[in-house]
Amino acid sequence: MILQILTLLGSVTLFLFGLSLLSGGLQKVAGDGLRAFLASMTSNPAKQIVTGIGVTAVIQSSTATTIMVVSFVNAGLLVLGQAIGVIMGANIGTTITSWIMAVFGFSFNMADFAYPLILFGFILRQSKKSQQRKDLGEIIIGFALFFIGFASLRATAGNLISPENLSFLKSWTDLGVGSIAIFLLISIILTVCFQSSAATMAIIMILVTTGIMPFKLAAAMILGENIGTTIAANIAASVGNINARRTAISHTIINIFGVVWVLCVFPLFLKLVGYIVGLLGLPDPNTADLTNDPNATTSLLYSVCTMHTLFNVVNILVLVWFIPTIEKMCCAIFPSRERGDDTATLKYIQGGPLSTAELSLAAAKQEIINFSSICYKGFQHLRAAINTKNQEEFESECKKLVRYEEITDKLELEIASYLNEVSRGEISRRSSSRIRGMYRIIGEMESLGDSGESISRILQRCRVHGKTFDDVLVGKLNRMLDCLEEAYKAMMENLKKPYTELHDIENAKDAEYNVNECRNILREEHLVNIEQNPNYDYQTGVFYIDVVVELETMGDFIINISEAQLSENE
Repeated sequence: MILQILTLLGSVTLFLFGLSLLSGGLQKVAGDGLRAFLASMTSNPAKQIVTGIGVTAVIQSSTATTIMVVSFVNAGLLVLGQAIGVIMGANIGTTITSWIMAVFGFSFNMADFAYPLILFGFILRQSKKSQQRKDLGEIIIGFALFFIGFASLRATAGNLISPENLSFLKSWTDLGVGSIAIFLLISIILTVCFQSSAATMAIIMILVTTGIMPFKLAAAMILGENIGTTIAANIAASVGNINARRTAISHTIINIFGVVWVLCVFPLFLKLVGYIVGLLGLPDPNTADLTNDPNATTSLLYSVCTMHTLFNVVNILVLVWFIPTIEKMCCAIFPSRERGDDTATLKYIQGGPLSTAELSLAAAKQEIINFSSICYKGFQHLRAAINTKNQEEFESECKKLVRYEEITDKLELEIASYLNEVSRGEISRRSSSRIRGMYRIIGEMESLGDSGESISRILQRCRVHGKTFDDVLVGKLNRMLDCLEEAYKAMMENLKKPYTELHDIENAKDAEYNVNECRNILREEHLVNIEQNPNYDYQTGVFYIDVVVELETMGDFIINISEAQLSENE
C-alpha cells in the first residue's frame, strides 16, 4: 500500500516535471517573439483575450502565462487593464490541456511513443551548435514525460483508487450542498499542493471515470481547481511591486466571481453541459447509472472538459465588459501608498530572476530606463547648482548631487547583482550579449553620478576661494548644459526603444558632436581671454574650464550608453 502511494506521488511528479519542461522549453523557443506578441496584441479587450488564449495554448500552462503577465506588469511592459484581459484569455486557453488529456491520454497509449521521443529529444539536447535545438529537445522530452507520467498516473490510480480504498469519499457524496463544498475544497487543496491545474484535472478525470464520484462532484472539483490555480500567481506577485500584486489578485477576483455565480445556478449549468454532450451523441453525464453504457467513459471525459471550457468561456464573456470595474477593485485592495524619496530603490526588479531569461532581461531593461531618468534628475540638480546665486540653495543642490552619486552607486550594484543571477541560468547567445551591454550601460550611468558630484566639488572649491562665475560664464555653461540635455534626451529615447526597433543612434551621435563642438568653442574662448583680456580672472577661469571638461566627459558617458544599447542587437 505504501509503495503504491509513493508510486502514485512519483507519477504525479513525473507528470508535473514533464509539463514544466514542456512549458519552459516552449517559452525559451518563443523568446522575444512571445514578449513582442504579448506587448503588441493588447490594444483592446478582444485582442487581450485572444493573446491570453494563444500564449497559453502555446506554452500549455495558464499558471506560466499568468506569472508571465504579472512579470510584464512588474516590469512596466503591460498596464493592469491589459493584463486582466490577457489573464481572462489564459483561463480559456488552459482548457486545451484538458482536451488533450481526454482525447489522447485515454483513447491512445501515448507512452508507447514517448520513449522514442525521449531518445530524439536527448539527441537534440546534446547539440553544441544551436541553442534552439537544445530548447526543441527540451520540449520533446517534456512532452514525452508528460504522457508517461499521465499513463503511469492512470495505471497506478487504477490499482490504488478503488471503491474499497476510497470508501470514505463515498460517504461524502450524498451530503447535498455539503458534498459540493467538500469536493470543491479538496480540489483547491490539490491544485495548491501540485501548483498545477492540469494535474488536478487529470485526477478529476480518473476519479470520475472509475466511478468513485458522480459527475456533479467532478464539476464541483473543476470549480475548486479554478480557484486553486490563482494561488501560484499571488505567490509570484508577493515579491513584486504594487501593480504586480494587483494583477495577481485580478485573477483571483475573476475566478471566484465565476465560481460563485455558477454555484448559484449549478443544476441548470450541469443540465447545459449534459445537453451539449448529448449533441455529440453521448449519454447525459447527469444520468444516475452509466455502468452498462459503452460510451460512459467518453461521455464523462468529454463532460469534464466541456464543463471546464464552458465555465471559463461564459465567465469571461460576462466579465469582459467589467474590466475597468475589476481594475478599480484591485486598486482598492492594494491602494497606492504615498512614499517619500524612494529613488534609491528598484522599481521593476523584485526578488530573483523570472521564469525565463527573456522576462528577466525585460525587467532589467525597464529598471535601466528608470535608472536613466534618475540620472537625468541628477543633471537637473547640477544645472540648478551652476545657476543659483543663493548660497543656501547652492549648498542644498550640492548635497543632492552627492545623494544622487550614492543612488547611482547603489542602483548599479543591485542591477549588476540581478544580472549576475540571470547569467547563471541557461541563456541564449543573444541574451548573453544583452547582459554584457547592460553591464556597460549601468557602469556609464554610475559614472554620470560621479561626474555630477565632481562638478559639485569644483563649484564648492571655487566658492571657498571667494570666486564666482559671472553671468557671462554662467551663460556659456548653460550653452554646454543645453547640448548635454539634448544628449540625455537622445539617450533615454534610445533606451526606451525595443531591441528590434533600434537600428541606429544618429540622434545620440549628433548630440555628442554638439557637446564636443561646444566644449571646443568654450575652451578656445577661455584661452583667448587668458591671453588678451586683462580683466579675466585666471583662477576663476581654471574652475570654469574644469567644469566644462567634466561636462564633456559626461557627454562621453552618455554616447557610450547608446552605443552599448545598439551593441545588444549584435
